[in-house]
Amino acid sequence: MRQRHVDVLVVGAGPAGLALAARLAAGGVGRVEVLEREQEAGGVPRHCRRRGFDGPGFARRYAEAGVRAGATVRTGVTALGWSGALAVDTVGPAGPETIDPTAVVLATGARERPGSARLVAGTRPAGVFTTGELQQAVHLYGQDIGGRAVVVGAEALSYAAVDTLLGAGVDVVAMVTDLARHQGDRLTAVNSRLGQRIPLLTQATVTELRGRGRLSGVALRHRDGRTTTLACDTVVFTGDFVPDHELARRGGLDLDTGTRGPAVDGAFRTSREGVFAVGNVLHAVESAGAVAREGVRAARHVRDHLAGAPWSPTVPLLVAPPLRWVAPNRLAPAMTYAPFVLRTAEFLARPVLTVTQDDRVLHRQRLLTTAVPNRSLCLDGRWVGSVDPAGGPVRLTAR
Repeated sequence: MRQRHVDVLVVGAGPAGLALAARLAAGGVGRVEVLEREQEAGGVPRHCRRRGFDGPGFARRYAEAGVRAGATVRTGVTALGWSGALAVDTVGPAGPETIDPTAVVLATGARERPGSARLVAGTRPAGVFTTGELQQAVHLYGQDIGGRAVVVGAEALSYAAVDTLLGAGVDVVAMVTDLARHQGDRLTAVNSRLGQRIPLLTQATVTELRGRGRLSGVALRHRDGRTTTLACDTVVFTGDFVPDHELARRGGLDLDTGTRGPAVDGAFRTSREGVFAVGNVLHAVESAGAVAREGVRAARHVRDHLAGAPWSPTVPLLVAPPLRWVAPNRLAPAMTYAPFVLRTAEFLARPVLTVTQDDRVLHRQRLLTTAVPNRSLCLDGRWVGSVDPAGGPVRLTAR
């Protein structure tokens, strides 16, 4: 198998990976190479069009910026696994190859769980999509989607799926969420319900896909025990993202129990020296603009590592219910941290976030708004210098 060396290998050519590669190459880092298993760089924005956001244009600008800065972007190449601490085995149009870099950056993103992974019963008929599959079918391939659709979810991405369906000429029968109310912005939700007359069914779960060959309906179970059926030929499962962490898992990197992505500190350093992670593989999911900015921040820390900066030991940062996860989730007390990103499983009215270590309170912060599931919250990071490097795990709670 062929083997060669690069200075930085970035796995994943979405906004985070491309922004990082462009910043590194523009800053004088020698050989920066980006691998993308798809045939085109740019990640999810390539097939994301919605009001106020030109996803294909966004993706194209970042891909062009990386190449213009001097990075090499290779598409149709898959990272299969590891053959050493940093060496990555790949396969692409030119055949198998091992790339042995000085630093690896995992920017592999996240994916939506399909109906099968959500344990929805049924025969898997045609007409079942995730949001990403829907957007690709409509915007990349111009496929016929169907006539009557049910959207599972009521977060921002769910309303984007509604826009895609309506733009494709599909009637939206209903939106279904297992939570007590929607998790999108108020104006969009009101417009959907009143302007477009799309019912929002709350505290309900899709339990079965009906139909053989083609979807004919979905069965719902309501919180009060009722069961109903909605007639439709299309269903779109939205949200419920999981990090695409397969390469990290194969490499034996520590995964955070909350995010299920690689555990990282504020410098985007994983548990293995020389391996960084950035973007939605760390926190599923943030916007394309947010992860691109994260890629720019991470580039500085990769450059510091190439210059010989030490790989500092860390202390775990853990969350307690109803919080679901926080990122970063490892603490290097000597570092300066940007605000932490976290999410909750429940609606919380102006909660107080409390950070403790060994029964010592490090920080308290009251949020000024209601914490909403499927929306990110921010925690100030200026308290990290108070963490005892020799102490126990740091814990984050919300009340």
